Amino acid sequence: MRTLWYNPNMDKKVITTNRKAFHDFTIFEKYEAGIVLMGTEIKSIRKSAINLKDSFCKIEDNEIFLYNCHISPYEQGNRYNHKAERVRKLLLTKKEILKMHSKIKKDGYTIVPLEVYIVRGFAKVQIGLAKGKKLHDKREDIAKKDQKREMERASRHG
Repeated sequence: MRTLWYNPNMDKKVITTNRKAFHDFTIFEKYEAGIVLMGTEIKSIRKSAINLKDSFCKIEDNEIFLYNCHISPYEQGNRYNHKAERVRKLLLTKKEILKMHSKIKKDGYTIVPLEVYIVRGFAKVQIGLAKGKKLHDKREDIAKKDQKREMERASRHG
């Protein structure tokens, strides 16, 4: 008899990544959150019509919300189509939300959406507890990337 196993990353389809967040912030912790969507929004997400560039998360009344996330209206949607930049609720456990809330108040973290992906038919948002980088931190990161790229180039040609 064959043993069945489950790999959680096998059916994960990444839709979009917030590359600006990795450039502007240092990420300390990551969480996976569900997202409350209206009818045609999931169809637009499946077509990769979503942008996380300037989006951020806020905790209000022990609930967490996603702001400035642009999901384009679905082309075949009629009057039931959604607004592109409406505020969307994220689904996390109360324990996770309270933990994040205390870190925001105490240590000055911000919550940034990192990527959107689909797992077993459900849209998920990976959010991260982050702190903003200073200009010299960004320059250090760019210099490290350049050094790494040069080392890879030298090892390929050398």
